[in-house]
Amino acid sequence: MKVILFTIGDFPIRSYGIIVMLAVFLSMGVAHYLTRNTIYQKHIMNMMFFVIIGALIGARIWHVFFFQWGYYSQNISQIFAIWNGGIAIQGALMGGLATVFIYTRVYKISFFEFADYLAPAVIFGQAIGRIACFLNGDAYGSPTNAGFGIVYPPGTMAFDQYGSQPLWPAEIWEGQWDLVVFAILIMIRNKTLPVGYHFVTYSIMYAIGRFFLEFLRGDSPRYSFNWTAGQWTSAFVVLGSAAALLYLFNKARKKGK
Repeated sequence: MKVILFTIGDFPIRSYGIIVMLAVFLSMGVAHYLTRNTIYQKHIMNMMFFVIIGALIGARIWHVFFFQWGYYSQNISQIFAIWNGGIAIQGALMGGLATVFIYTRVYKISFFEFADYLAPAVIFGQAIGRIACFLNGDAYGSPTNAGFGIVYPPGTMAFDQYGSQPLWPAEIWEGQWDLVVFAILIMIRNKTLPVGYHFVTYSIMYAIGRFFLEFLRGDSPRYSFNWTAGQWTSAFVVLGSAAALLYLFNKARKKGK
């Protein structure tokens, strides 16, 4: 773990920002490759600025209102202080998804067909992004209460919370799960499936993995059923995705008649 990679004068270069930028760049590269020889390739760069803005807004909203409202309700002035840290990947996905949907409506292209191409790129970026969380010492697990686990160094949020206790490697395992989902999406991308099925498969697989890994998290408040905000978000994503599957299946069936 290394929160500060190096400094330029008195300005610290943080590992989190560098890795997140790398994740965005590589995700764009994968999306550009997967959309080759399609009408969608030219839209990757055109929409990227708007998607990044939408993702940042969504990430901040999720972090403030769903993950850490107990703190921000007592520190209203800090809600907009994103430079102090505090974004949630699920919120980034929601904000980015909403932006892509609006973009497809404006340019009159198929949202679900475009999303099928984007899904592997997005989950690949998520996997890289979890490396940023590990280096930053956030998205950490709860104590293992055993002689194994990750011991975070001083200067990380995990150490501030739990000290030198061994913690579950929650963010590492989530990054590994993301790579599994990426591999599965690549393997099935040439399968003949109804439009939108690849995207919905990504949504369900990521949400299920995130739901169970949240039981190991030690950085999130818990609500009804002792679930974290991440688990509640994942549960709604699975339900919404199941509804989308039915919609897409009926649409494909009607089109085939």
